[in-house]
Amino acid sequence: MYNIGIDLGGTNIAAAIVDENGTIIRKGSTPTMSERDYSAIIKDMAMLALKLLEEEGIDIDDIHSVGVGSPGTPDPENGIIVYANNLRFHNTPIRQEMKKYIDKPIYLGNDANVAAFGEYECGTGLECNNLVAITLGTGVGGGIVIDGKIISGSFNGGAELGHVSINYNGITCTCGRKGCWEQYSSASALIRDAKEAATNNPQSKLNELVDGDLSKMNAKIPFDAALEGDEVADKVIKNYIKYLAIGIANVINVFQPEIVVLGGGVSAQRDNLIKPLEKEVINEIYGGKNAFKTKIKVAKLGNDAGIIGAAMLYKIYEKV
Repeated sequence: MYNIGIDLGGTNIAAAIVDENGTIIRKGSTPTMSERDYSAIIKDMAMLALKLLEEEGIDIDDIHSVGVGSPGTPDPENGIIVYANNLRFHNTPIRQEMKKYIDKPIYLGNDANVAAFGEYECGTGLECNNLVAITLGTGVGGGIVIDGKIISGSFNGGAELGHVSINYNGITCTCGRKGCWEQYSSASALIRDAKEAATNNPQSKLNELVDGDLSKMNAKIPFDAALEGDEVADKVIKNYIKYLAIGIANVINVFQPEIVVLGGGVSAQRDNLIKPLEKEVINEIYGGKNAFKTKIKVAKLGNDAGIIGAAMLYKIYEKV
């Protein structure tokens, strides 16, 4: 038996045929072109999935279900996306439209929650009961899995961890609030701070590593500069990790998960990020060192977490 997982993004649609163990058999992608009507986008999702089946020589009868991870607020029971601003979705009937092309059970979830479920089922969270996944990308995404269930609140819009304020009078967020965690701990925030530090310190290696062109700054460069002994970059990284630790400590204090999984571009730093982060988290959590039992790990599935998690959604809704 196979399942189809679809990760719907504002830029690309990624899809894969996934077996029962969470192994990707074949995957592909196509541009979302989000300015289009939802019906065209959903048709492309279905056509991409059917194309992968044809390429792999798998019959539609061998497909058990289709899972979709989408930005925004889902209504899994009715198979609609209530709202997703970057896709201009408003009460969009994902299930109804998909069934025009693929007559299989269609399951739906928020993309960050679905990625967390992928890590829980097939990645870093194997053999644990409670997991919180945090994605450090353009923003800070969050997904919570407790006892095998995705926790998203009564109205399916919960787990927006990036929009928990850690500085009530801080930087204004795109959501309108001040001091949201993602304004301090996203890859975008790190890049912003590195650019500012480079501008104020022309002698810093931050400038050297981008050949004097700050438009080339990415989340890796400040780590590289700090490892080369640059004090300016080191200060940027320490400040970034401090804020990241504050948010993670809040998560641990609330949920006490066995594992906090970090994904997104910044997580590629692995030990350069995790080791100093753990030291800061110990200082921030309630109970300190004696209470620090949660493990902080890098996501295992990488960019495939959303696809695999989507393909595994049937396990939640069919009570497998």
